[in-house]
Amino acid sequence: MSRQEFRWKPRPALAGAPAYLHPWLSDTGSLTARIVARCGRFQVRVLGEQRALPFADECTLIGLPAGRHAWTREVLLLADDVPVVFAHSVLAPRDLNGAWHMAQAIGSRPLGAALFADPSICRGPLSSARLVPGHPLHRHACAALGERLPTLWARRSRFCRLDRPLLVTEVFLPGIERL
Repeated sequence: MSRQEFRWKPRPALAGAPAYLHPWLSDTGSLTARIVARCGRFQVRVLGEQRALPFADECTLIGLPAGRHAWTREVLLLADDVPVVFAHSVLAPRDLNGAWHMAQAIGSRPLGAALFADPSICRGPLSSARLVPGHPLHRHACAALGERLPTLWARRSRFCRLDRPLLVTEVFLPGIERL
């Protein structure tokens, strides 16, 4: 995939995104709270938490030298048993024992709820992207659902605690349209 085919764009660069996704892509509040308010039953399905190589553009955003492993967490957010968001979080492993120590123990609780409950955590600006089949996040979302999906839209932002970054990417799945 060439660099021209894919770029994270600052909000509100939503050209091309379906109209029903605009509020989801641009809302700076808690995505978890927004989903919970629109469904009867909210659930987090943890897909994996491990050390892994981050995607190339993520290294810079979390202050990690290229080629180094990061701590990653991937989950599905479900609304009334329907997967609506694939979430991918990345941070430098050294921060698991420091600024982001709570990340290892979050389990199936929503990370978003913890991020917005702590006043010492600040959120950077949102950016959004169109993820075509072949993009690594698109592949991970498809693998999580066990199906092929069309082009997907995502947003991401950096959260900082004690001057240490955590990158959170949220990929909107087709089920989000019903909310």
